[in-house]
Order: sequence, then C-alpha cells, then structure tokens
Amino acid sequence: MGEYKIEEVSAPNRDKVELLGETYEKGKPEGEETGRWRQKLENRAEKLKYLKTAERYWYGKDWFGSEKRKTPA
Repeated sequence: MGEYKIEEVSAPNRDKVELLGETYEKGKPEGEETGRWRQKLENRAEKLKYLKTAERYWYGKDWFGSEKRKTPA
C-alpha cells in the first residue's frame, strides 16, 4: 500500500486543507489467528496487564485527554 488518498476540502476560518483518506486495507480479518489474543501474549503477567488496561479504558474514572468525558455515561 504505497499511495495515500488525499482530498482537498475547505475548513472553517481557512481556505483549503489536505485531508488524508482511509489508510486501511479493505476486507475482513481472516484466518485461524483472528481474535486469539491469549495466544499472542507470552505469560500470565502480560495477560493480566492487557485485561487491566481494557478494564481501565471502559470503567476507569482517571482518564485524561480525548478519552475523558465532561459528563459520565
């Protein structure tokens, strides 16, 4: 995948800006390895770290930046 799809659009308070289009390959993931995250992590500590990070993302209240909501869901 060499070429990127770039589109010129107008933006607020500016003339024209370049907008980067899709950079992913079309299609659905296929094969036996799809969704097998447990086998990709080497040991129990890595698996626990993965799960704690996911829990923090969904249930944590200590987020900063783009993930932080002004009003809780």
